[in-house]
Amino acid sequence: MDEIPEALRDSPKNKQSSRQLPLFLIGFSLGLGMLAIIAGVLLFRSPAKVPQKSAATVTPTPTTPAPTPTSEPVENVLGHLPYEEAPESELKAITPDGRIRMRLAAAEAFLQLQAAARADGVILIPISGFRSVREQNRLFFEVKQQRNQEASKRAEVSAPPGYSEHHTGYAIDLGDGRSPATNLSVSFEKTAAFRWLKNNANRYSFELSFPPNNPQGVSYEPWHWRYVGDRNSLETFYKARELKQPTNNSQSR
Repeated sequence: MDEIPEALRDSPKNKQSSRQLPLFLIGFSLGLGMLAIIAGVLLFRSPAKVPQKSAATVTPTPTTPAPTPTSEPVENVLGHLPYEEAPESELKAITPDGRIRMRLAAAEAFLQLQAAARADGVILIPISGFRSVREQNRLFFEVKQQRNQEASKRAEVSAPPGYSEHHTGYAIDLGDGRSPATNLSVSFEKTAAFRWLKNNANRYSFELSFPPNNPQGVSYEPWHWRYVGDRNSLETFYKARELKQPTNNSQSR
């Protein structure tokens, strides 16, 4: 038997390589198939991307600021504001006869003020304190009839009922015990009593209700003072500052 040339003989190494090649191709094909399946699943599950549109620039519409609410001007009669009458239970006498009374806090403050003035040689005389609407009605209308006065003329010396600071129990008319002729007149400003009040009244929470050229437009009354030493008194006199202008120039307390 002729020998097969050495070049044509199958070596064991060649036989093993020829058998491994088909296995490699099969594995490679399976791998590609698995990758294709996975890619398909991922592609199926991924949401379709919607192309985004560039946001349009929106120009804000200018807004008009809301107007600031203003308080309604308070009605007044001949320059006088309306006031409620103080309860009887809150009044205290400031004179020995009990005729003149004020609200409790105002009464106590006034008695201290009066004592301090007397210590300085000044005699302060209370002329009028709390006044009911009924009393004011008599002072205004009955006296007006007796004197045959017009309402505007009467208002120069007396407020209409319901519009007097005396209703509150915080207001007081004062005189000088050494100069009684100046009571309830502008000449009171020349007395020692007025000078003392001007320099010391604020220490006891009293102020002049109607100084010259006051915002309320009421005529000057140097004898008329009011207590503003607690919340209620402050609100009573300062809560409403805007007034409708009166129809005439006859104004008083």
